[in-house]
Amino acid sequence: MKSPFVLAAVLLAAGQLSAQNQPVPPPAAPPTTPKTTVVAPAVVKPVDPKAVPGKPAVKKPEVVPVIPGQTIARGNGTYLGLQVVNGNFVLSFYDKKKKPMLPDVTRVTARWPNLRSATTGDNRAVLNRDGNVLVGNKSVVAPLTFNLRLALLVGDGEEAKVVESYVVPFKG
Repeated sequence: MKSPFVLAAVLLAAGQLSAQNQPVPPPAAPPTTPKTTVVAPAVVKPVDPKAVPGKPAVKKPEVVPVIPGQTIARGNGTYLGLQVVNGNFVLSFYDKKKKPMLPDVTRVTARWPNLRSATTGDNRAVLNRDGNVLVGNKSVVAPLTFNLRLALLVGDGEEAKVVESYVVPFKG
């Protein structure tokens, strides 16, 4: 009884030894493909993660700067910003995109009715340049609801010429 088991164990061991001594076949080479030229991918816009397929993308509205005070549109497409600061008129200048710019006039005269006394006549002030704005030389007292007449002047002294004039229903 022992001999068939011993014989089987010897044959099994011999088979395993012979299997370990055989060389391992090399791995199969991948199939060769013909060389192709690489084409750059087309430019693709990045996908908005919030976009819903089938609906057009919504553009964000452009932020329009706000002009402080009362806005006055000029004939050349630029703007004026009129406000009362510390009791004086302040006139600031803005370009077509409503961004601050330097004044293109020498000075401005302002005239408004004297609401406290009908016998003394209108109040008048001259707005002179102070940095990037024109500032008035006379205090404005309440109530601040009246028609304001502005005359924009270019030049100095007697040679000054009115280049623009406005009547502004001022509410400050």
